[in-house]
Amino acid sequence: MNVLNFVNAFFSDSAHWHGYDGIPQRLLEHVQYSLLALAVAAAIGLPVGLLTGHTGRGGNVLAFVATAARALPSFGLLVLMFVLLGLGLLPVMIPLVVLAVPPILVTTYEAVRSVDPSPVDAARGMGMSEPRILFQVEVPVALPLILSGLRSAAIQIVSTATIAAYVSLGGLGRYIVDGLYQRDYEKVVGGATLVAVLALATLTVFWAIARAAVSPGVRRSA
Repeated sequence: MNVLNFVNAFFSDSAHWHGYDGIPQRLLEHVQYSLLALAVAAAIGLPVGLLTGHTGRGGNVLAFVATAARALPSFGLLVLMFVLLGLGLLPVMIPLVVLAVPPILVTTYEAVRSVDPSPVDAARGMGMSEPRILFQVEVPVALPLILSGLRSAAIQIVSTATIAAYVSLGGLGRYIVDGLYQRDYEKVVGGATLVAVLALATLTVFWAIARAAVSPGVRRSA
């Protein structure tokens, strides 16, 4: 039985569309985990990236921290958090946030540092305050690259949030973990397909956000 047959069998089974283990419920759980992790990671990575990018200070430390965070294995960190904290949402959120902060942090820093210094110098010459320079001059120009960092983080979170199933939480990972345990490969392939579709949907959402938030002049020059 090939993969396409597994996919067809999974999605054509009406039992997979209802109840606590139905696709709508598992998809909603996965999206909730992903949005929460992305929001926490953005709350950490964006301010630090903007500040260090604007001042030009701390870039080496930032790169070191981001590299160290990327080196941490998400599943290993999940197991460690589970041992230390027990069951719950927090042991899942920590590895997802650790995974997502580096791309947001580094990309935001690089985005602000890459802004042409001429308009920044002109704004300072006009007496604008540093926060106004950052948010009115630098951020609008750096926004496409900042959004690319958020998009990268979101894709990584969506793909990795399946680990929630390993500590008895929900999400699309339940199909993969339960399917492997039950040797139900229809469920495994169906769950993996749903994760891939959600990742593609995330790409589409960020494309739409970029089209709406980035000015046409900045898009053409990017």
